[in-house]
Amino acid sequence: MKVTRFEDLECWKEARQLTRLVYEAIGQGSQWQKDLRLCGQIQGASVSVMANIAEGFIRHSDKEFVQFLFVAMASAAEVQSHLYVAVDQGYLAPEKFDSMYVQAEKTGRIISGLIKYLRRTAKSTK
Repeated sequence: MKVTRFEDLECWKEARQLTRLVYEAIGQGSQWQKDLRLCGQIQGASVSVMANIAEGFIRHSDKEFVQFLFVAMASAAEVQSHLYVAVDQGYLAPEKFDSMYVQAEKTGRIISGLIKYLRRTAKSTK
């Protein structure tokens, strides 16, 4: 299947799911909602994963796309780091932490795989 829109990318779909989980968890946690700084940080990081995948895709240059994918992957790691703060502060149940952490990890792995693919195909066309 040829990918013609960023919405077709598996990594973007997984990033969207990660963002859903983040917003859902914050919506269910009244204590967490009072921590505006952490809420803004983790929401921004999760949205950044999606946005950087989309922005890089639209550049129509594999080299630029890879740069944006690295930023997206870093944002997924940032979400993971913020999750530790949330669970340590009691904003998030350990089971919820685990599922969200795994989703961020899965998203990062898929992004990493796409980076490797794009780099490999770039080398083979030279």
